[in-house]
Amino acid sequence: MRLHRSTRIDNRRRNSQAGISLIETMIALALLLIAAAGIMTMATVAMTTTETQGHLAARTAEYAQDKMEQLLALQYPDTQTDTTVFPSSITGAGTGLSVGGGLNANAPIAGYSDYVDRSGNPVPAGGNWQYVRVWRITQVGANMKQISVLTQVRYGVGQAGVLPRSTISCLKSFPF
Repeated sequence: MRLHRSTRIDNRRRNSQAGISLIETMIALALLLIAAAGIMTMATVAMTTTETQGHLAARTAEYAQDKMEQLLALQYPDTQTDTTVFPSSITGAGTGLSVGGGLNANAPIAGYSDYVDRSGNPVPAGGNWQYVRVWRITQVGANMKQISVLTQVRYGVGQAGVLPRSTISCLKSFPF
């Protein structure tokens, strides 16, 4: 049986292109491994940053709620309790629920701001604080005050200039 010339050429082409060699496979796997290692490193950094930012944001909400509960425990007409300390104390020099304050964490107003450490314990303004809490009290009606509390972390992780913060608001009515 005699093969035609075209059949011999086809057989040679098939033999030369029969498959991927072991060396080619190893090179492809090495390139894939290098790319995967780079992507995994970036993914690890991203996950760590996101987890840390989430933890800080959760703490800001928790500490804002703590301050709100402290303010809501005061009587409506109270204008003398010092709420910058915990527990609150009636010193006559505090602001209690007096209308005033502000929600700018970068410019806290005396009597309407305090600082806490990583564990939520009150610390002096110049101390080793991690979170700043500022609050504002506004008169909404004849017998209604709105209390707003903003808590912001001192240092963020990741993107510069974006610090986790939480703001909560509540209404307090007279006679409660």
